[in-house]
Amino acid sequence: MKIKVCGLKYPSNIEELIDLPIDYMGMIFYKKSPRFIDEIFKKELIEKIPQTIKKVGVFVNENKELIIEQILNYKLNFIQLHGNETPEDCLDISYHAKIIKAFQIKTDFNFKSVEPYIPFVDYFLFDTATENFGGSGQTFNWQILKHYPYDIPFFLSGGIDENYAEEINKLKLPKLAAVDINSKFEISPGLKNISKIKQFISKLNTNDNK
Repeated sequence: MKIKVCGLKYPSNIEELIDLPIDYMGMIFYKKSPRFIDEIFKKELIEKIPQTIKKVGVFVNENKELIIEQILNYKLNFIQLHGNETPEDCLDISYHAKIIKAFQIKTDFNFKSVEPYIPFVDYFLFDTATENFGGSGQTFNWQILKHYPYDIPFFLSGGIDENYAEEINKLKLPKLAAVDINSKFEISPGLKNISKIKQFISKLNTNDNK
């Protein structure tokens, strides 16, 4: 199971995280988020993250030209589109980076709504439905994902903390590629609790081997 740590903001915190067995680091470029990154540490950020960890830029209904500019500035490997972006938006950006398209899951969510995006994305991400495009610290009913019918792999997000490792493994979802963790592993917005993340990874790996 791959791990994405999202909402990173502080270079010293990032430096601690690169020693952990994680696969993705997410930086949020949505100005209304308390985890919105600061341009000041751009070069320092790039230098600290090794190539083995993929850099993900998270955007919400952003101008495509600005997204492409940030791909170059931050050497982003993936773009996570967390708003109302169209399949055509995904196609245009996919020429510059791989695409993760996020969907907010409600009780009546219809997976048919993701179909138009299938040709243009590398992953879907399923998160808890909120007014603020994620970061709520709340989970949704993961049993809904057992009805996911497509071949595109997906990330699981929304309110995950260190106590969910066993439950995640019990889901037995063939297309679950990665777990996306954020607010439940924070000391303050953007500042991650390294000890908690270590515990979660350890539990996830232990349960995965049973």
